[in-house]
Amino acid sequence: MEDGELSLRGSMDEVSQALQRELQERVTKAGVSIDEARLSHLAFAPEIAGAMLQRQQAEAIIAARTRIVDAAVGMVEMALAKLEKHETLKLDEERKAAMISNLMVVLCGDKAVHPVINTGTLYT
Repeated sequence: MEDGELSLRGSMDEVSQALQRELQERVTKAGVSIDEARLSHLAFAPEIAGAMLQRQQAEAIIAARTRIVDAAVGMVEMALAKLEKHETLKLDEERKAAMISNLMVVLCGDKAVHPVINTGTLYT
């Protein structure tokens, strides 16, 4: 939505006033006075309603994924900081990158995690 554009969700009073003015203009010749006009029910054609629902769902998924990634990055940063602080183990940059990659996959994935035992080395 562009700046200054009215919407039913964000500008209900302005939309109601515009509706009242429009109706009043149309019925003035008949001597009718409109005191108030409000929308109480709004229905869309099924194909438009479906498209709107799909858009809302996509926006919700994106918002949820954004929160998941933000939280995962924070958890990875915390894990690295704790490992470095306690000197639990020393990681070179390549192993650190592999650990970060694995943690991000586990933390951001939407499927159950299946452990994999690495019997090789990164340096073969």
